[in-house]
Amino acid sequence: MSDDDKQPESAPEPGSDEALDKRHAEKMAKKKAARDKILATKTIEKGLLIVHTGKGKGKSTAAMGLAVRAIGNGMKVGIVQFVKGVWETGERHVLDQFPDLVSIKAMGQGFSWETQDRQRDIAAAENAWEMSRDMMNDPSFKLVILDELNIPLRYGNLDIDAVVDYLKNKPEDLHVVVTGRNAKEELIEIADLVTEMTMIKHPFRSGVKAQIGIEF
Repeated sequence: MSDDDKQPESAPEPGSDEALDKRHAEKMAKKKAARDKILATKTIEKGLLIVHTGKGKGKSTAAMGLAVRAIGNGMKVGIVQFVKGVWETGERHVLDQFPDLVSIKAMGQGFSWETQDRQRDIAAAENAWEMSRDMMNDPSFKLVILDELNIPLRYGNLDIDAVVDYLKNKPEDLHVVVTGRNAKEELIEIADLVTEMTMIKHPFRSGVKAQIGIEF
């Protein structure tokens, strides 16, 4: 049979799976072309300043997920905990299995309502910030997590201007993650990526205590 003798393909019946599949394929092809065009313009490589804030659960958890991702890519990670002391947590047990790629410094004295000592809180925050600067100045670290830094900034235990000035001038290829509620506007302004965790429901409000494997 010659090409002239071939019958033209009939259009799929409207509303049929075949018609829906064809329409979907055409729509996705256009979306991919538009997406590829956008991606072609994204050429900058740099270390990001990332902020996880908000009243919802998951700020530190998300940061630890980034730590795991970085380790999987052979990147060295530094973690400074501004509030937590040497707490037994599941993520710490995991990350301690990679001593060559992870350094965790628990510098906190607990929450301010637990210490009830402002000068002690200020001293702990200053020591943690000094440790943070040491890590960020160490070129072997590719990701540094400043866990709960927003807490001492909120209470004025650290100078927000000094912290912002340092983070604005951090090493160009270093990724830094800052976690904690009530991120200061000055910090949000200079960040590359800001995510606000929004609480919709939390079991604590229903009388459920912190659960192993979920909270710690």
